[in-house]
Amino acid sequence: MPLTPRSHKIRLRRVPSVPLFRSVSGASPRPQKACLVRSAVERWTKQLTSRREGERGEEQRIALPRSASTSFIFSLSTAAMLPHRYSPSSAAAVQSETSGAAPAPCYGVPHKFDPAFRGPVRRRSCTDVCCCLIFIIVILAYMALGIVAWLHGDPKKVLYPTDSYGQFCGQKGTNNEKKPILFYFNILKCTNPAVLINLQCPTTQMCVLSCPDRFATYTEMQLQHKLSRSYWDYYRQFCKPGFNNPDKPVSQVLRDEDCPSMIVPSRPFLQRCLPDFITLNGTVTVANRTRFKDALEMAHSVTELQHAAKGITGLVDTKELGMKIVEDYGKSWTWILIGLLLSLLVSLIFILLLRFTAGFLLWATIITVILLLAYGMWLCWVQLSQLRDRAGSEVSIAEVGLQSDLQVYLQLSQTWIILFVSLAMSEASILLMLIFLRRRVRVAIALLREASRAISHIMSTLFFPVVTFLLLTVCISYWAVTAVYLASSGEAVYKVISPDVSCPYANSTCDPKTFNRSNVSSSAQCVSSQCLFAFYGGETSYHRHLFLLQLSNLLVFLWLVNFSLALEQCTLAGTFASYYWARRKPQDIPPCPLFSSFSRAVRFHSGSLAFGALILSVVQLVRIILEYLEQKLRGVNNSVSRFIMLCLKCCFWCLERFIRYMNRNAYIMVAIYGQNLCTSAREAFFLLMRNMVRVAVLDRVTDLLLFLGKVLIAGGVGVVAFFFFTRKIPVIQHEVPDLNYYWVPLLTVVVGSYLIAHGFFSVYAMCVDTLFLCFCDDLERNDGTSQKPFLMAPELHRLLGKSSQLR
Repeated sequence: MPLTPRSHKIRLRRVPSVPLFRSVSGASPRPQKACLVRSAVERWTKQLTSRREGERGEEQRIALPRSASTSFIFSLSTAAMLPHRYSPSSAAAVQSETSGAAPAPCYGVPHKFDPAFRGPVRRRSCTDVCCCLIFIIVILAYMALGIVAWLHGDPKKVLYPTDSYGQFCGQKGTNNEKKPILFYFNILKCTNPAVLINLQCPTTQMCVLSCPDRFATYTEMQLQHKLSRSYWDYYRQFCKPGFNNPDKPVSQVLRDEDCPSMIVPSRPFLQRCLPDFITLNGTVTVANRTRFKDALEMAHSVTELQHAAKGITGLVDTKELGMKIVEDYGKSWTWILIGLLLSLLVSLIFILLLRFTAGFLLWATIITVILLLAYGMWLCWVQLSQLRDRAGSEVSIAEVGLQSDLQVYLQLSQTWIILFVSLAMSEASILLMLIFLRRRVRVAIALLREASRAISHIMSTLFFPVVTFLLLTVCISYWAVTAVYLASSGEAVYKVISPDVSCPYANSTCDPKTFNRSNVSSSAQCVSSQCLFAFYGGETSYHRHLFLLQLSNLLVFLWLVNFSLALEQCTLAGTFASYYWARRKPQDIPPCPLFSSFSRAVRFHSGSLAFGALILSVVQLVRIILEYLEQKLRGVNNSVSRFIMLCLKCCFWCLERFIRYMNRNAYIMVAIYGQNLCTSAREAFFLLMRNMVRVAVLDRVTDLLLFLGKVLIAGGVGVVAFFFFTRKIPVIQHEVPDLNYYWVPLLTVVVGSYLIAHGFFSVYAMCVDTLFLCFCDDLERNDGTSQKPFLMAPELHRLLGKSSQLR
């Protein structure tokens, strides 16, 4: 009887899914029978299809889904052996499971084969135009803010010492041009807590030509003035300008702050006069005295002067350290440059070797880092053994405090214990990774080997981080200069400074010209209060909103920095995507792929890049504000507020990491398909979720391998720099300059070497991420046949194509 479509219509109903080729009892059928049934069903399906094509006039046809023919065959072959019937959906799910892709409906629709797709889409339009316009307007406003700040600000107000009248010491064209040093009338008041609160010592401050070199009181000067006027001529240079009445009563002189009650031998320290302490027979003295009296016959000791000097040095220690660091940079900048060039050369050699010996070099890097960590642990143990019986080595780091000389910390056992534990934890982490994640390491090495091939064909990508570095340098410089000019904007503001914390007028604004006639000076609670210079500001709208302007300056700075990094990521992603989707490598790679990708990113997707950078910048700004609030609340003994602050910091840290990860993958999809940021982020997220197993296989393993490479380069160059700056290389030890701190050029070389290596390896990291997304897309688009061949390397398909079996 001939077959007709109506008499042989197949009705399929939805039934529970069962495993493929599994009987009801759970026993597997014989493979021979399954193959025979499958081949018979395939022949019957072909005959049925040919007859259906010949009978075009028939209205009813066999309900055979076009996109699920294979699923239909599988379902019929299984139905021949089971008492159940299969629906096309369950059969398609079985096929999806056997293929390893496992797409889920909730994670979007997998990409389908498109014969016209050849990599990054060329016909594209501008995306996120509104955000692009906002970004341009913000840049113009940022430039206007810088111009306004430069018109109102003066960096000298921040860099140079200022007297009580808001005048710079040593500034040309002023009365203080020949007075470059700041002198404190009563340095003993600098021990007051107001120094740390108001950043001002509550005493009159004058600009002088030189510091006093002798001890004298105002009372002694009056007595000696009667014998010789030279005593007054010397003493008056430390009084207020214009005061020339040595016979004025001491009480009135001290009340009006006309002259200091006493002067002590001092020396200039960062343009400030500080007591010159001299040790005689183990005793600290000033002018060979341990005790002295002021003009009011009040006794004081050298210890009080020491505490007062510490109050001032607490404000300028950072500047002193900065001056010494600048001096060391001036002496060693040539050798620092040589060290950075050496790290550049080593990084280039390392990358070139990766092209040919990626597997060997990465395994050698891992083993070398393990051996170096083991050597460091042994060295720490030896130092601990030597310090065990040494007196004073049991002192804790907290008791020593912050010291500029690192040798102090090397004499403490706690320092070596911390180093030993840190190295041991790092060693254990790497060993555990090699034991439990060795197959993932193989996959990561294969990806890095493929990335090396891509970079070898497009070597210009290695130097694109230089463009990013220049953009970041411009952003950082503009932000720093604008911040300094904003901080120094306005006129001098004077505030009431009182040693008595109960003074109701403390920290209120005042006028130094009328202060002595005001109610503040006559108040019983504000005795000895003064009207002193506090900072630069004003009462205009511009000055009242300086804090908001600084906050805006910081936000735009973060936005520009993140935009520069996003531009680099999108450009490199488009470049490496062009390499991956080229059928014949390198013949089919487009000419100048880096420049083409850069032009596409700038021309069409500046809005999308700015949108992603803005989201990340807002989160970073919130984190900075939380850090600021934590510093303010550190003295508050409230466990609830600290707990809430820690929770907020943790949440926003996680949010920032997630946004960074999503932005990075979204930029890759933007570079390939030319869609807006939200659509690209969704497509990237769905693509990753459809390949969760493969993502888990590569989870941070490649980042760890690249990090070990950066550590090896920076550590190797740092060891050479250490032996050089500590004069342990006999051949060139006479070339080493005399430095205050040898760790200044050493740390500069180590950090600079790491950043240089990071710049090169960031290209590798972006290449790996791009190749991985293209690989997942390739698996969905193609099936490996001659009509739809895979474009991935055979090694990647062998390792990643079966990654679902790796656990």
